[in-house]
Amino acid sequence: MGKRYQESAKLIEKNKKYSIDEALGIIEKMPKAKFDETVELHVKLGVDSKHAEQQVRGTVVLPNGTGKTLKVLVFAKGPKADEATKAGADYVGAEELIPKIQNDNWFDYDVVVATPDMMGVVGRLGKVLGPKGLMPNPKSGTVTMDVTKAIEDIKSGKVEYRLDKTNIIHLGFGKVSFGAKKLQENYQTIIDAIIKAKPAAAKGQYIKSVSITTTMGPGISIEQ
Repeated sequence: MGKRYQESAKLIEKNKKYSIDEALGIIEKMPKAKFDETVELHVKLGVDSKHAEQQVRGTVVLPNGTGKTLKVLVFAKGPKADEATKAGADYVGAEELIPKIQNDNWFDYDVVVATPDMMGVVGRLGKVLGPKGLMPNPKSGTVTMDVTKAIEDIKSGKVEYRLDKTNIIHLGFGKVSFGAKKLQENYQTIIDAIIKAKPAAAKGQYIKSVSITTTMGPGISIEQ
């Protein structure tokens, strides 16, 4: 590991769980990288993502945004396409975008939104968009007739949380430059949303472990 990582690791006691305040205080003391690092959250849940009734997935708008301006691609036609352009979508189109995405590996966007009538078209891109986590989904609010709200939410800091195959949620919740107060507000908003999303089928301890880390830094365990 690099010198900066080792310096950062010295600030953390092994096997100790910190309050979120203490953890964010440690992050503020860490040597700074040459770029504004993302602060990431990793939450291990006591559920089994193989079972549909134990899936944990949803979206939440962070009060202080993510610090990253996301590019939005909208699949829409006619008045809805005009509405998407007006609302600030970076790209708007329909069938004509399929070859560009399939053949030219065009992925210059972070989120894909589609009106319900366009899902037949977008479905043809499932094999390409699915593995990248870009497939529009009604649960995450990205399949909707209200394209204006979808775009505004995404641009203002809406993030999606979902379990991976190891039953962990990984999520960026701000930048180091935000400072402890804003990061804590974002952190609490996500944790509250994850707790609220607890499936009825979940048994035993729901939140197994929580840690936060910066892009290039060591993990810090958080007490629950």
